[in-house]
Amino acid sequence: MNLLWFFVAIVLAMSDILHTTIMWKVFNNFYIILGGLIQQATKTTWQTWLAHEIMEAGFHFIVLSIVFLNPIIGILAALIHFVIDVSHTILIRNMGEIEHRALHFVVESLFFILIYGF
Repeated sequence: MNLLWFFVAIVLAMSDILHTTIMWKVFNNFYIILGGLIQQATKTTWQTWLAHEIMEAGFHFIVLSIVFLNPIIGILAALIHFVIDVSHTILIRNMGEIEHRALHFVVESLFFILIYGF
């Protein structure tokens, strides 16, 4: 079995941790100001949240496209990560950090197994 699915899932998990670290620990003040600007432009909380998720997907697209030198992997990774984030935010309200990371890794792994595992 080709292990590309595993490497993509691992790099996507690392990209998610990198995104969290960069945005909330390094550029915290900028990120809060950006969120306020987006909130003013969109006027609703759910549109602001959706804009954040789209920007996060863009971040994952860039990181995975560079790591694997393949924009298709970047698109697929960003898309599945976006779908999982939107789905679990709507369907599962209270989720801890470990559960959040585990859900992403399991679903993303299954997704990439279907594509690259066989």
